[in-house]
Amino acid sequence: MIVLGIETSCDETAASVVNDKGHILSNIVLSQLKTHRVYGGVVPEIAAREHLEHIDKVIAAAIEDANITFSDLDGVAATCGPGLIGGVMIGMMSAKAIAGIHNIPFLGINHLEGHVLTARLVDKIKFPFLVLLVSGGHTQLLIAESLGQYRRIGTTLDDAAGECFDKSAKLMGLPYPGGPNIEKTALECLNKDAAIERFPLPSPMKDKKNCDFSFSGLKTAVRLHVDNLPAGDLEYSDIIQLSCALEVKIAEILANKSGRAMDQFIESYGPFKTSPAFVVCGGVSANQTIRQQLQNLALEHDMTFHAPPLSLSGDNGAMIAWAGLEHLKNGQHDPLDFQARPRWPLDPEGSPRHGAGIKA
Repeated sequence: MIVLGIETSCDETAASVVNDKGHILSNIVLSQLKTHRVYGGVVPEIAAREHLEHIDKVIAAAIEDANITFSDLDGVAATCGPGLIGGVMIGMMSAKAIAGIHNIPFLGINHLEGHVLTARLVDKIKFPFLVLLVSGGHTQLLIAESLGQYRRIGTTLDDAAGECFDKSAKLMGLPYPGGPNIEKTALECLNKDAAIERFPLPSPMKDKKNCDFSFSGLKTAVRLHVDNLPAGDLEYSDIIQLSCALEVKIAEILANKSGRAMDQFIESYGPFKTSPAFVVCGGVSANQTIRQQLQNLALEHDMTFHAPPLSLSGDNGAMIAWAGLEHLKNGQHDPLDFQARPRWPLDPEGSPRHGAGIKA
């Protein structure tokens, strides 16, 4: 069984062909970083135009690299949300056109579920497992109970971790994309303890006995540190230390709440599962400081640690193709009038969180 996956939810135009054995036959990702860098962030209208201009070529390249034709496909999957609705519509309509012309099933995929299921593509782990989904738009702790069944046990009440990285980078004068540039800059810090002492940062929600996050106050603290530095352009040495302090603090916050979630997961599922799995996914999972701290945390809790390879950490078509395959093998597909969804929570029945709004 072979499925084409299309991903256009933000600023990557991506397509991939994957088979049901988990072999990635092609994986084309066309980034728009250079286009948006001048604006310091993604401009939705520009992103949509870029997707429209390149989507046909990206899909054709994925089919060619996989050494197949459209007639070899058993289905076509596309991100149908959450995301920037203009881009989502372009990928979704392209997939629907392919499905209609070639009379194959269409699968509308939740972008977040694509990230979550990447661990099953790469490591073949079984349900249930614990997930930290951490990206520019979302920071959530979920229990993946089965395909399509996700129970949210923690979420951000304001900014996501990736959003905190990106906005803090902008305050420091670092270029877009902020998160990777903070990580790159922090690597130049030779004394982490000195950086943390010079730029103390808060740990929002640390003492709350739940699994929810808050990063807005952390971003504000970065702004205050920047404001307290001498007037004029920031010294690069200051940026290095502040980047390091921020990265360490975000890793600490993620580990603190993930540890609480691990205890909760093990209490509920541990007696029935050998070596329970902890999965970290989403774009921020590529950060090596965060990844290492979470890996150490999983080891302390006797859980196996799973994170996608860097090539599959960001947005890509392979995760969408694999999610499509999982649903197709389960006998599921969607009608061609399936609606795009700018907001699409993985746990629609999750209890409201005060202040969380659309991030829930």
